[in-house]
Amino acid sequence: MILGSMAPRRRWLLLGLVALAAVALIAAGAVVVTRLTGDSKPGGAPVAGSPTPSPLGTPTPSPSGPPPGANITGPLTLLLVGVDTRVSVPGWEPHSDAVLVLHVPKGLGRAYLFSLPRDLLVDIPAFPKAGYKGGKTKLTHSMSYGSRVPGKPKQPSTAQGYELLRSTVSGYTGLRIDAGAVLTFNGFDRLVNALGGVDIYVDQRVASLHRRPDGKYRESAPGGYTGPQQVYEKGNQHLNGWQALDYARQRYITGGDYARQRHQQQLIRALTRKILDEGLARQPERVDQVVAALGDTLVYVGGNRIVDLAYALSGVPEDKFVLVGLPGSGVGKGSAYQGEQLTSEGRKFITELRAGRADAYLAAHPNLVVKN
Repeated sequence: MILGSMAPRRRWLLLGLVALAAVALIAAGAVVVTRLTGDSKPGGAPVAGSPTPSPLGTPTPSPSGPPPGANITGPLTLLLVGVDTRVSVPGWEPHSDAVLVLHVPKGLGRAYLFSLPRDLLVDIPAFPKAGYKGGKTKLTHSMSYGSRVPGKPKQPSTAQGYELLRSTVSGYTGLRIDAGAVLTFNGFDRLVNALGGVDIYVDQRVASLHRRPDGKYRESAPGGYTGPQQVYEKGNQHLNGWQALDYARQRYITGGDYARQRHQQQLIRALTRKILDEGLARQPERVDQVVAALGDTLVYVGGNRIVDLAYALSGVPEDKFVLVGLPGSGVGKGSAYQGEQLTSEGRKFITELRAGRADAYLAAHPNLVVKN
């Protein structure tokens, strides 16, 4: 079931959304455990997607029964999406600008996070609910096509778009999607500001296509934008909400969309570290502040109850949370660009991940592990 709004505790659990979506994957589980049981043990845990609107459960698990989530042993796969909804444009269909997959193998001892290019050429299945007949095109279009509500052309549904995106990603990767979440760009901006900004290592000079140094949008002009540009210089930087979002969105840079995917993953790690270092999981008032800032900018989907997933995943150590960058290249006929495809090395990782051999594959291909 997909929910447009949830109780504060549920919202906090999925602050672990991506770079664009989501963030604090490790710390979010710790927050839920802390707030439900009063346990303030140090360390973090990855987050899972939201379940059904069923109650979160009793504050403290029964001493005579199994703890929440005891029956969840994995594997689990979560789909985390950052979308550009252009809420200021009536009828604008949501575009999935960031698509991240978090896979936790059987045993729940480690987790792998990888991105799929927004322009990845994929087979999108038919989706009668939106009147879509299916076809081969860019991954980002699956969210847009799926969001169309027959008879309501000016009222696209982000939640419905997520359904088609989820089916498309599952078909491409061969992984069953157990839960997930969508965070709008406005929500991401608010999240970073509510956390007091984020410290990140900028691994290459990035000039913004969209923003001026004062944060205002650059003026649109024929063929692009005009005016001074915000620039993120290489090195350690402290970014506020709009800066973090802007930095993570840039793809017309050296490395293109693959560099952008890397920056999004690094941003997730930076936000996770901030939450852990500042002990936010033990500060309920800060949790409420962050939740209030997000408002209704999150959409969720899941199967198991949130509390069950939080407990089940709370044992994943931070150093077992692996960021993976999948290489790819452009596809086209002549000079006509059609989209992106993963290289054989990138596709093979997904195959090995599915088979439970990801560690061995990454050991043989260390270039796939995202650093910084």
